[in-house]
Amino acid sequence: MERFLQSVERRAFVTARMATHDDEEALDIVQDSLLKLIKKYSNRPEQEWGPLFNSILHSRINDWYRRRMVRNRWRVFWRGDGDDEAAAGPEEWVAQTLFPEPDQQMDSDILGERLTGLISQLPLRQQQALMLRAWEGYSIEETADIMSCSIGSVKTHFARAVSNLRAKLGEYR
Repeated sequence: MERFLQSVERRAFVTARMATHDDEEALDIVQDSLLKLIKKYSNRPEQEWGPLFNSILHSRINDWYRRRMVRNRWRVFWRGDGDDEAAAGPEEWVAQTLFPEPDQQMDSDILGERLTGLISQLPLRQQQALMLRAWEGYSIEETADIMSCSIGSVKTHFARAVSNLRAKLGEYR
């Protein structure tokens, strides 16, 4: 179980960070998800842990969105708009595996930062479909189970996410 947790922790953080735009909230979501997996599902077969964990993670992200909407309603009522601070991204968590030429590395870094920003601007369901399919490598059926929606809905959200990213990344295609 420990090996599995170490293998998903960083990817889960990136996913939660893109959804919340907040390192601390993302870490809390990941920690809660990992704890729930351990408490409720550690006795399940190892091949089930990945889909179970991602289902828990995305449920926690959805819960965070709901709580935030409620809190923002109260903020607007009492104080006006909330203050969202943009925190630094988790780039330092990603291990460097290739050493390209400096200009290629800079282009890649710029594209990575831009892509991360654009993904975080997608609607939540598109973000989830894209991250589960492209980042985590789940099938359409597994993604539908994790997101608790139909296969058609996953296809639609994924296609819209890819289309939005292609439109916004026109010069990099």
